Amino acid sequence: MRTITTTEELKAYCEEAATHPYVTVDTEFLRERTYYSKLCLMQLAMPGTDDSGAVLVDPLVDDMSLEPLYTLFRDTSVVKVFHAARQDLEIFFIDAQVFPDPLFDTQVAAMVCGFGEQVGYETLVRKIAKGQVDKTSRFTDWSRRPLTDAQKTYALADVTHLRQVYEFLAKKISETGRDKWVAEELETLTNPDTYITAPYDAWKRVKTRTNSGRFLAIVRELAAFRENYAQGRNIPRNRVYKDDALVELASNKPKNHEELGRARLLLRDARKGEISEGILKAVELGLACANSDLPQPDLRREKLQVNPALADLLRVLLKAKTEKEAVAAKLIANASDLDAIAAGERDVAALSGWRREVFGNDALLLCEGKIALTAVGSDVKVVPV
Repeated sequence: MRTITTTEELKAYCEEAATHPYVTVDTEFLRERTYYSKLCLMQLAMPGTDDSGAVLVDPLVDDMSLEPLYTLFRDTSVVKVFHAARQDLEIFFIDAQVFPDPLFDTQVAAMVCGFGEQVGYETLVRKIAKGQVDKTSRFTDWSRRPLTDAQKTYALADVTHLRQVYEFLAKKISETGRDKWVAEELETLTNPDTYITAPYDAWKRVKTRTNSGRFLAIVRELAAFRENYAQGRNIPRNRVYKDDALVELASNKPKNHEELGRARLLLRDARKGEISEGILKAVELGLACANSDLPQPDLRREKLQVNPALADLLRVLLKAKTEKEAVAAKLIANASDLDAIAAGERDVAALSGWRREVFGNDALLLCEGKIALTAVGSDVKVVPV
C-alpha cells in the first residue's frame, strides 16, 4: 500500500489521475475535540481492478500542500466520486473554498436508484461489488502515527470498492435518464451556504419551549457568542456551554457574576474569564434588543390546518410512486412535507424539480380532487375523477 508523504508525489499522482475519466476519493478525520474537522488521511483511487492505482495521502506530514488535489478537483474532465460526501466536502471547502467539479455521490445515486434511504457504503459494496468491508478500524484515532496495516487496509477499501459501485450506479442512472435527479441533489452539497454557520443564525438550531421574542433574543445572543468563541478557538461549541445550559441562562437572565454562579448546568470553565463575560454581555444585549428586532420563530407549519385524511392519501400516493420508480421515499418528501401539502402549503421541495415529475404533479391533482387512488391487487393505481 503506497502512502504519499510529499507535495511532489501528490502532484505526480494527481496529474496521472487527470488522464482518467474519474477518481474515487475518501477522507478520515477527527472532530471530537475541534470545531472544524481535522483531516487525518485521504484515500484516492484511479479506475482499475486492483490496488495499483490506489494511494493513501498523509496530510499531517510537515509542508504537505493539498493544492495538487485541488487542481484535480477543478479539472472538469475528471469526475470526483465520493460516498456520503457532505463531511468530506466541508473539509475541502473550509480549507480552500473549493468543491470537486464534477461531483458524484454514490449515496445520493443509490437513493435515486432505489437502494433505500441513506444507504451505507458497506451495503453497496456487498450488493454491487459482492465484496466485504472490514469494519474493525472504523472507530480509531486517525491522527496517531504510524498507522497500522489494518488501518491502511480499511482506509484503502473505501476507495477501491467505490470504483465498481460508481460504475454500476453511473450506468444505471444514465440508462434510466435520472442524471438530472442526481444533479439537483448535488446542488445542495456544492452550495457554500451548506457549510457556513453564521453565528447570528445559530439560535435557530437551539430547541426551546417558548416563542417569547425577548427570550429568543437572549438565546440568539448567547448562541452567537458561543459560535464565535468556538469558531475562533476551533473547539466544539458544547465545550463552551451546552444547549441546555444556554436555555437555562436565557430563562434566568443573569446580570452579574453572582447570579451567573447560580446556574446549575453551566460548565466550570464558563463561570469565569472570557466566557462568563461573554455570557453576561449576551444577556445584556438580548434584554436591550429593540422590539422591532426581536427574532420570530417560523411557526407557519405549526399553525397549518392539516387535513389528516388527505395527508394519509398523500402517504399512500408517495409509497405507490416511489415503489414504481424505485426511489427512496424520504428523498422526495417526509411526513412533515406531506402534512404541509395537505394543509395547502405549496412552497415544498416535493412540488418542484424532479420530485414534482415523480410525485408532486399527482399530489396536487389529488389535493384538488381531480384524481383518486384505487387498489388493484397488491398495487395502488391513480385514476382520474
